[in-house]
Amino acid sequence: MNHHPHAPHGSTANHPAEPALAALHARLNTSLAPPARAWLDQALEEAADHPGTHGPISVWELRIAEAGRRCGPEHADAARVLLLHAAHADLDALARVYRQGTAAERRAVLHALPHLVPGPDALPLVEDALRTNDTRLVAAALGPYAARHLDAHTWRHAVLKCLFTGVPVDVVADLAPRAHADAELARMLGDYARERTAADRPVPEDLHRVLALTEPTAAPAGPCGTSRTSGKES
Repeated sequence: MNHHPHAPHGSTANHPAEPALAALHARLNTSLAPPARAWLDQALEEAADHPGTHGPISVWELRIAEAGRRCGPEHADAARVLLLHAAHADLDALARVYRQGTAAERRAVLHALPHLVPGPDALPLVEDALRTNDTRLVAAALGPYAARHLDAHTWRHAVLKCLFTGVPVDVVADLAPRAHADAELARMLGDYARERTAADRPVPEDLHRVLALTEPTAAPAGPCGTSRTSGKES
């Protein structure tokens, strides 16, 4: 059975991935040239119709490898996320693509995690990305999946790594609610600022921004106007 190429396969009206992925696909449809758009539609249908591994490598994994050449580097991440979702890539498949893929393919896996993995089982992939010196991989690792599942200790060090490596803190999903009233993060930021000052080096402007977020002011309101807690360590 063929699936409509303009609707992410496997999404439902109640699945949070549907609107985000549908919007992503819509943006690609307006950005890609006709040949690239036709290639992506066919690749998504193949992924939806043959999601498992057939032989040494699945068809959709080959398409993920082709996406940069077919869609262009600026659109490849989005195309790969859609392909992973269409193929219902499970944790084993995501880990395989991450381990065997290029840095660009690894980024796509990280971007796809909030759409495909409901629990914390994919955290080893996030933690591996955070250990690298690839700033684009670090940025991709700090999306909504990390915001939901990364423990407070690792998350704090990830924020510091952004400051060390020049990754803009704007990429850190849910930065404000997670940093709110986090005294330990404030201490770490203060220590880093003092080290920079003692070494006669400039303190990143982003450090002051994050430090301001750690102030114990009124908690940000949740979607219904209720106070949100950040789940930090005591």
